[in-house]
Amino acid sequence: MKIVFIASEMAPFAKTGGLADVTGSLPREIRLLGHEVIAFVPRYKSVDPMSLGLEVAVERLRVPMGSEKEAARIYKTRLDSGVDCYFIDHPEFFCRDALYGTPLGDYPDNDRRFTFFQRAVLETLVYLGIKSDILHCHDWQTGLIPVYLKILYKKTPLFQKTKTIFTIHNLAYQGTFPPDSLAATGFGWEEFRMERLEFYGKISFLKGGILDADTVTTVSERYAREILTPEFGCGLEGVLSKRKDRLHGVVNGIDPQEWDPEIDEDLAENYSLKRPSGKTTNKIDLQKENGLNPDVKIPLLGMVTRLADQKGMDIFIPAISALLEMGAQIVLLGTGEEKYHQMLRDIAKKNKGKIAVHILFDSKMAKRIYGGSDMMLFPSYYEPCGLGQMIALRFGTIPVVRATGGLADTIQEFDGTRRLGNGFLFEDYTSEALGAACRRALSLFRAPELWNDLIQNAMQCDFSWAASAKKYVKIYELTKRQATEGSEK
Repeated sequence: MKIVFIASEMAPFAKTGGLADVTGSLPREIRLLGHEVIAFVPRYKSVDPMSLGLEVAVERLRVPMGSEKEAARIYKTRLDSGVDCYFIDHPEFFCRDALYGTPLGDYPDNDRRFTFFQRAVLETLVYLGIKSDILHCHDWQTGLIPVYLKILYKKTPLFQKTKTIFTIHNLAYQGTFPPDSLAATGFGWEEFRMERLEFYGKISFLKGGILDADTVTTVSERYAREILTPEFGCGLEGVLSKRKDRLHGVVNGIDPQEWDPEIDEDLAENYSLKRPSGKTTNKIDLQKENGLNPDVKIPLLGMVTRLADQKGMDIFIPAISALLEMGAQIVLLGTGEEKYHQMLRDIAKKNKGKIAVHILFDSKMAKRIYGGSDMMLFPSYYEPCGLGQMIALRFGTIPVVRATGGLADTIQEFDGTRRLGNGFLFEDYTSEALGAACRRALSLFRAPELWNDLIQNAMQCDFSWAASAKKYVKIYELTKRQATEGSEK
């Protein structure tokens, strides 16, 4: 098959979160399975054509924007993986310091920016005559593409056999804009109604993708079930329920070469499943670096997270005192809401030598925390997939997670009798439930033989992209088959 990936960010070119990791890794794995893959992303300020050796694929492309047209230049490069990557260039829209906004808020013209991006992708495919089996669209920034294929490009010969997959990475980010945003899309006002793109008085790009994609996916099986409920559906649970027969959950993966304690240069000492002793060196080094008592017998809890309610800060912070009373040390790294910055700084001052807090983003420090901690905490209120728990397993650091979304799909409670499982879970979203799970983990930590078995289980887990890519290929094939069967009927 020929698969076209379309996304607003892609590692290593532009990244704000997990979406870029997915679109940077999954195309490569699909390619390794024998399929042809190309990708489209905006040409942001961080993507320098000269230093990256980009070639011009289209010098000047006129892209419809309502009743007008805007000019785009299309760059291209072939990645080492064999994936052809195209960049949509429009300096006024994309040559900015950040991808989506400033600390004060989103860019006010994000509706026009990503309407232009989506139309430019489709116009580029038509201009270059690139036929494809699947357009794989990611998040609200590409949600109108399935709508375009059903309406404005319905009779375009190039797309007659093309099917669309729309992947939701986080339903909370919906791409909703004022009604007058509809003008730039080229759609008529008949699309601005409850049954179509209208969402509480605004136009929703995300809703368009859910409604008109041939198949909808999200980033874990449990999250696919959770978003059908009022608690996690963000107002779209009814729309999603109508598509539940075409809704699939596929857990994300991680790059095993990027996250490998055996070769990682940021660790104090490398270690592996066969040679795990080096993890002790990393723990002592992390304790010393953070002004904690360097003692391997003291359990060390790590957190690398965004400091926000979604990540469980509102239940973690009240639990800190209890965790310290259990004899644990804590190292935390992250940024987020200012109220949590101040709370955590105050707690750290009052508990010097027991907890270290770093309000910043530091990828090297994150590696040291994964490598040196005994456990990592993930008390999220909701978590579509989560990569941190997979990284922790790779480093032999035991996850303590709330049973939601991808956390529940990847972590199984350790059973000391059968020696099965790879971590600890709790159901209730409370500080008490988090504390109880940590108490179980700390109890096992003090039983070295069982704890070593748990570490072995953790490091044997395989959450590389290879398995997930095979599932996506099956979804591509199923989508094509369902479309063929539908046309025959």
